[in-house]
Amino acid sequence: MFTEFEAPPAAGATLPPHVHLVRPAGTVEDWTMPQHWERFTAEEHRVWDLLFARQQERLAGRVVRAFAEGLDVLHLSRPGIPELGELNERLHARTAWQVVAVPGLLPDDIFFAHLATRRFPAGNFIRRADQLDYLEEPDVFHDVFGHVPMLANPAVADFMQKLGEAGLAALASGNIHRLSRLYWYTVEFGLAREDGELKIYGAGLASSFEEAGYALESPLPRRRPFEFERVLRTRYRSDSLQQAYFIVDSFDDLLAQIEGADLEALYDGLAEQPDLLPSA
Repeated sequence: MFTEFEAPPAAGATLPPHVHLVRPAGTVEDWTMPQHWERFTAEEHRVWDLLFARQQERLAGRVVRAFAEGLDVLHLSRPGIPELGELNERLHARTAWQVVAVPGLLPDDIFFAHLATRRFPAGNFIRRADQLDYLEEPDVFHDVFGHVPMLANPAVADFMQKLGEAGLAALASGNIHRLSRLYWYTVEFGLAREDGELKIYGAGLASSFEEAGYALESPLPRRRPFEFERVLRTRYRSDSLQQAYFIVDSFDDLLAQIEGADLEALYDGLAEQPDLLPSA
């Protein structure tokens, strides 16, 4: 049901505070809400600044140029949680995208509908100071620091819209589990080859202090060239360091692959094949 999970929570399970099975009060039909930037506390802005400073240092030499350029173009290095109105002026002028505030993880149909219309949902909350290293649900730091800089890149911006359109089609055909894997292994945990070196571009890596180093330097995970069929077959875990990463040669190539892919034919061809474990 949710993009970040391979299966919905079990009936009766206790949900994390920012995971909702029904639309919360204070949101409209598309689950968006006013950011109310003025309601963020000084402590919450301080947490953003702590996260930003240590992650920017952590990413030095590890992240693709497009990410660093996005931080600069969007002025994300200024202190405090970004005000979405100001951010959207710069982002929309660059790639016609905008960021919208949401209460937390969204149902897949709502999430992919936003992407298909070039709207990126950002959780309207931030972790506590004692949660700097890990938070189960994506917060405003993960969503804005991790994702938005890459949305200033035209090829990635177009790829994200194509993912939204593909997600809606996959929901209709019963293949959302496969399309979610494409999202997971690119937008969240993708690696790219740049100037002969491996670099980070996925938001799950860019916003994670531990995994930003692990993804590039640990001998444990598998690192494979990006292949559509293998990505669609490879399961993932959302609650641990990844066991596999897929490497793209360029963002233009990634966009060309999704534009040229007959995803429904791929889904049909994979229907009788077993899923792959990421460690396979």
